[in-house]
Amino acid sequence: MEASFFTIKHLNAWYSREKMVLSDVSLELKEQEVVGLIGLNGAGKTTFLKVLSGLFSNFHSKGIWFSNRLVNLRGEDFKTCRYTVFDEDHSFQYFTFQEYLTYVFSAYGKELPDLSELIKGFHFEENRDILLKDLSTGSRKKVFLITAFALKPRLLFLDEPVNGLDFESTEYLYQQVAEYKKYGTILFSSHILESITLTSDRVLVLEKGTIQKRFEKGEIYAADIREALHYENTI
Repeated sequence: MEASFFTIKHLNAWYSREKMVLSDVSLELKEQEVVGLIGLNGAGKTTFLKVLSGLFSNFHSKGIWFSNRLVNLRGEDFKTCRYTVFDEDHSFQYFTFQEYLTYVFSAYGKELPDLSELIKGFHFEENRDILLKDLSTGSRKKVFLITAFALKPRLLFLDEPVNGLDFESTEYLYQQVAEYKKYGTILFSSHILESITLTSDRVLVLEKGTIQKRFEKGEIYAADIREALHYENTI
């Protein structure tokens, strides 16, 4: 885990040039690790993951590398190496779960594996044939989480994945995150302290669009992160 395999240097992103959302953000992800990105609502976490997912074009950086190659975040070769689960995702509303899975695995050039364990773990058995638009917020989130953990991309971005989940599914999510290092690297964003401290090998504190503090393995303590957030009531 010594070498970085995904690196971003000095990234800035904006809605307008007068309103910067991210300022001078640099990031290194190593192979087979979980990195937690924590910040209060409005810190810029979702915008950052949208940039990394090729969905936000108003940004500039001094370079982005993946596996020691300079990459375009919207390039076809990079797209098949990453998958993102967003906090709120209303795409593919007229697909069923099975139709969405078939579409995604075809797009990534992979065969569908046996999903029975993931479906049972996320308690999704009764929703397989329902249109995504008719699912609850939590059940719709499970569609994308099941897809992510079945797809096993080398880079997996999770944006507030706990939001909307029931207790048992949340516990199962933590288990899947812990086991994912066999397949790739996760960048996990949340404003919930527990979800970060329970899952992360390293933690980055994002405040007002800038990474203000970094906690390495062995330094991840809830009290210290809460203090870095300047918000005593963070869960």
